[in-house]
Amino acid sequence: MPTPSAPLTPPLPYRPDYPIRTERLDLRPVRADDFEAIYAYQRRPEVCRYLYWGPFDEAASRASVTTKAARTALRDSGDILQLAVVVRETGQLVGDVTFVLTNREHRQGGIGYVFNPDFAGRGYATEAARALLRVGFEDLGLHRVQAELDGRNGASARLLERLGMRREGHLRENEFLDGEWTDEVVYALLAREWRAQEAERAGGAG
Repeated sequence: MPTPSAPLTPPLPYRPDYPIRTERLDLRPVRADDFEAIYAYQRRPEVCRYLYWGPFDEAASRASVTTKAARTALRDSGDILQLAVVVRETGQLVGDVTFVLTNREHRQGGIGYVFNPDFAGRGYATEAARALLRVGFEDLGLHRVQAELDGRNGASARLLERLGMRREGHLRENEFLDGEWTDEVVYALLAREWRAQEAERAGGAG
């Protein structure tokens, strides 16, 4: 018989104490009135180039916002948090992020992110994604958090590497997207690696 895994901490269901605050950002549930800001980047081909969807027309983007707005808590494997990323000082919505509880029993999670390129180069995506790792490892007590990306997406790979995530796999031509075979790359981080990183960051801050 397999040994039961340790329970998640805190136990499910889990709903963050919104907003999740970082140095500059608030991560909060998506609202219906976020449509214009989200549609502004969901309709752009360069944003969707390496994703499984889009670019969206207005109707598809409205449906997407409705779906995102309902994803505010985790109850079991497969559940998703989808959160708007807002710059606290200006109130601007600059992107949205995703946290997936991929497997409750094995304490596995996943992260994703989409940002408006008009706000690129300011570190917002890295800051928001680090907040998701903190949710996974510190709030939920996960063992491992993973991210997958199109092998052509060098900017996303660099972001994950800035987070200290490790490149674990490169799957050759395993997806057919936009009329061509594409590679998928897998990055991951373990809880003990996260703790070591955070200790190093705290030491550097001191």
